[in-house]
Amino acid sequence: MSWLSRIRALLRLAFRRSTAESELDDEVKDYFEIMTARQVENGLPLEEAHRLTRAKFGAPERVKEKVREARTGAAIASLARDLKLGFRQLRRSPGFMALTVITFAVGIGSTTAIFSVVNGVVLKPLPYSDPDRLVSAGLNLPSIGQVDWPLSAADYFIFREQGRAFQDIGLYATGMNGTGAPANVTGLGEPEHVLAAEVTDGLLPILGVEPIFGRPFTKADDLPASAQTVMLTYGYWQRKFGGNRSVIGRSIDINGEPHVIVGVLPRNFQFLDKSNLDLFLPLKLDRSKTTLGAYDYPAIARLKPGSTLAKAHSDMARMLPIVFRSFPVPAGYSAKQFEDLHVEPNLKNLKQEIVGDVSRVLWVLMGGIGLVLLIACANVGNLLLLRAEARQQELAIRAALGASRKRIAAGLFAESLSLAGIGGLLGLGLAYGALRVLIATAPVGLPRLHDIGIDGDVLAFTILASLSASLLFGSIPVCKYARPSIGSRVREGARSISQSRERHRARGVLVIVQVALALVLLVSSGLMIRTFRALTRVNPGFTAPAELQTFRVDIPETQLKEPLRVLQVEGQVARKLAAIPGVSSVGISISVPMDGTENVDSVNLKDRPLGGPVAQDHQIFFVSPDFLKTLGTPLIAGRDFTWSDIYNRIPVAMVSESFARKYWQTPSNAIGKFIRPSTEDEWREIVGVAADVHQNGVDSQAPTAVYWPIFMPTYEGQTAFGVQRVVTFAIRSPRASSASFVDEIRQVVWSVDSNLPLSEVHTLNFYYTKSMASTSFTLVMLALAGGMALLLGIVGLYGVIAYSVSQRTHELGIRMALGAQKSNVLRLVLAEGMKLALIGVCLGIASASAVTRFLTTLLYGVKPNDPLTFIAVALLLIAVTLLASYFPALRAAKVDPIAALRYE
Repeated sequence: MSWLSRIRALLRLAFRRSTAESELDDEVKDYFEIMTARQVENGLPLEEAHRLTRAKFGAPERVKEKVREARTGAAIASLARDLKLGFRQLRRSPGFMALTVITFAVGIGSTTAIFSVVNGVVLKPLPYSDPDRLVSAGLNLPSIGQVDWPLSAADYFIFREQGRAFQDIGLYATGMNGTGAPANVTGLGEPEHVLAAEVTDGLLPILGVEPIFGRPFTKADDLPASAQTVMLTYGYWQRKFGGNRSVIGRSIDINGEPHVIVGVLPRNFQFLDKSNLDLFLPLKLDRSKTTLGAYDYPAIARLKPGSTLAKAHSDMARMLPIVFRSFPVPAGYSAKQFEDLHVEPNLKNLKQEIVGDVSRVLWVLMGGIGLVLLIACANVGNLLLLRAEARQQELAIRAALGASRKRIAAGLFAESLSLAGIGGLLGLGLAYGALRVLIATAPVGLPRLHDIGIDGDVLAFTILASLSASLLFGSIPVCKYARPSIGSRVREGARSISQSRERHRARGVLVIVQVALALVLLVSSGLMIRTFRALTRVNPGFTAPAELQTFRVDIPETQLKEPLRVLQVEGQVARKLAAIPGVSSVGISISVPMDGTENVDSVNLKDRPLGGPVAQDHQIFFVSPDFLKTLGTPLIAGRDFTWSDIYNRIPVAMVSESFARKYWQTPSNAIGKFIRPSTEDEWREIVGVAADVHQNGVDSQAPTAVYWPIFMPTYEGQTAFGVQRVVTFAIRSPRASSASFVDEIRQVVWSVDSNLPLSEVHTLNFYYTKSMASTSFTLVMLALAGGMALLLGIVGLYGVIAYSVSQRTHELGIRMALGAQKSNVLRLVLAEGMKLALIGVCLGIASASAVTRFLTTLLYGVKPNDPLTFIAVALLLIAVTLLASYFPALRAAKVDPIAALRYE
């Protein structure tokens, strides 16, 4: 025993005696022994060295901490060294490195881009104060099959005054199409049509929103007789007033009335999913004139601390009978009719209300893109496996020289981690660019677009996905080539007659996985393609939408009071528009198909009672003569309205074909029948039956519809004749959408009334395309995912077959030397590729049969297990497999037997 060993033995004995009262682990004891031994080596006596060691390095807990720090530092240093060596190894093969990095970057980039959309739309909390306590309050009317109905003013007053679960509740109104209530701003240059939200005084405080300067709405602002006030959004304030703070107290004319500006809302404030609002106005509900019914107002409430949706649901159910007892029924209705509705509460988390069914589409896309990442990982794993096979001699020599399995595995993992790091950074850049394209091409109805972006959550996801992927594809070569038996391979030499079945099987499994996953994605995109084709073949009820120019005008009562004068202005505008060169017809309505407007109401039939005027609901339209002609909607029976009917107040009506068939079996039987809006209105004769129009999109069933003249008595039975003040003009012309045509239209309108701004200036094709935006967006995303999967599958299959051929050169040379023909070699290699493809296709079909069930709600006119789509995709993959295998097979068939044998 050396003198140092003897000293360490004595120190160990002395140290353990001195610390007998402590239960220290061996690492701490060894640490003290070594440090004390070093002091002894420097000439100090044993006891002194022991004392100085304890004084210098402190209590055992401190020593443990130092041991942990030393371990961590050593691990980090080792990892950094392995990464450096791994990167140096990769630099020696730039082609391999570029291929693997690009492959992985495509997978991680596409996944990150879609995750950022899912995160922004679905996962992020709403940007309001304590968003988990915000709920959307509505009603269900089960007796007539209606769900998700808004509240009435009567509900609001009772719920706010007597509610026990709500901290507060507020209502808002944003117009018939939900994008914003029309507001004409005049006196600030050219007349401008902007969109506004009308809100009760408590709504913005419920969201936790306060103006950046000025004041919020108060209860006094919300009183019917109070002065008109307005709050500006930050964007409108900047655009119209240049950010001047002196706007507070200034008056602007909105819909012909002066409104005092009382506040400016914060820059980042977004009201639900409505990004185009410019103004906020008080809703001004009049309690003294409130009756039951008129379910017109969406509501937002904030739960009290400790309250839940279940408690709020019970509280609303308690208050609904109080509502019916506290307010009168409207004219023409009875209390029993409202009781028979069996109104129920309908409460949802506010985020759920905003996001709606979009989350289902996004998760489907996330799953599809996730499959692309798995395919990319399989492809990279295959490439790493091929590289490890090429380096097996090197790895065997390292093992023979003493490298442990752990060291070899660490080196291989370091290479995969380097590839994942570089690929992740490149993928993040690709995701940023792809995200800009995604946002630009996203469906118009996609909510929370402003919340989508690359943030901390997305960066964390990218890092986690990259690390997980590196472990996934990096473990493949590690499991095969970091075994203890690898050292024995040094004796095998460089020569090999053929590949081992074990190595070939591993690569084949990865190719099979790629083919199977590619088939799942291609089947999904194929089903969406067939859905899109089916939608384009549906007759929407109108023709040539690209040739139909539409725009909206609003003539407020404060600007033009007399109803007949309003009708004359609208008629004068229509006549002047018809005189524009190239215009074939002009029509007026409250809306055009698929613009998002939904005006549902009840209808009474004279020849059969409906059990009450609210028992049946239909789409209601107020139209001028020639409106249906302008749309290209044919009349199935009868005639259109005439201006003589309107000006002479002839009680006429038209209905849709589905309405006529529902109540009278055939369209012709409906002619001459009588209907009316309510029991207080006069009966109106049905003079025409129009073809059905898909008002809510071609993927929705055409609703039963009733067409009233654009000028008729109001529903409440008042003696004054009503007129529609917010109307949409439809103009048929091949010049539609051109800038010059729109300019001519604007000049025509202003020649009649210079204070009438135009809004919603679009062709009907804009709304038609928008109605299929969700389907087309899903189609494009799944098609891109399927295309990437197919490309990666081709690359993976080609790589495996090509490498297999290069490793079998000696075998193929022997075969040809023994008389095998080139065609035999060609078939042999092609059969190898086909075998992998057929197994992958079979597994893919089984997987796709289960996965495509999640697409059921997105499909139209095609079933999730559509055999034509499955067969077409399977044949496509088999054809691609033959193509990917053909070129390596051709190379194999050209092997010179003599050269191959001499080389070997």
